[in-house]
Amino acid sequence: MKLRNFNTLTFDVVGTLIDFEIGILNWFRPTLRRHGISKTDEEILTIFATVEDKYQKETPEKTFTEMLPAIYLDMAAMWNMEFLEEDAESFRESVRSWPPFPDSVEALRELKERYRLVAVTNADSWALEHMSVAMGDPFDESITCDEVGINKPSPKVFEYVLEKLSPAGVEKKDILHTAQSQYHDIVPAAALGFSTMWIERRSGKEGYGATPEPERIVTPTFRADGMADFTRQVREEQ
Repeated sequence: MKLRNFNTLTFDVVGTLIDFEIGILNWFRPTLRRHGISKTDEEILTIFATVEDKYQKETPEKTFTEMLPAIYLDMAAMWNMEFLEEDAESFRESVRSWPPFPDSVEALRELKERYRLVAVTNADSWALEHMSVAMGDPFDESITCDEVGINKPSPKVFEYVLEKLSPAGVEKKDILHTAQSQYHDIVPAAALGFSTMWIERRSGKEGYGATPEPERIVTPTFRADGMADFTRQVREEQ
């Protein structure tokens, strides 16, 4: 199978294109200092992933953006930290400033010359609007959790992708789903027969960072260690 066989790239956004770990740390570091609490970056990210996993299972109908205040409150309780409602809301609002990975913008610009680009995100439309602007508004279509009514890894999200794109003549064989999370994306997409590109953002690092640990790892159709590597592979097929 070749990358040129596809005409549509569906993208996970948070964690694949947007560096949510930096976004989380940039908010938590000063907040914890203000409360006199010391945690390593990996402690912050790992606990975030644990709490997110809990809410993914308990309230899969909530958008990732809606989960953020609850995730903060749980993390604060686990650290015996005084938690404030304004901090919970501030954490949600911090999504506005979560940065793209350094290779995201240029890679998306280049890929857009060859493919239809579709955002498929657990965030809501409000958050995606801010993140998309930060990346230069690269998407031809977008699918958000508040539109579908449930979060990835639910297969319903990927079924909805086909429903939304089919009027444009896009079939499953035309789509390459691109993501960093085995938990949210690669495992469920592969189970439904989608071809996948695994962007290994934590390649060379231990653990899963702020992403919940998957029950299993599946072999993707393609893999890359970042978006720059992805575009390099596309170029080399020309």
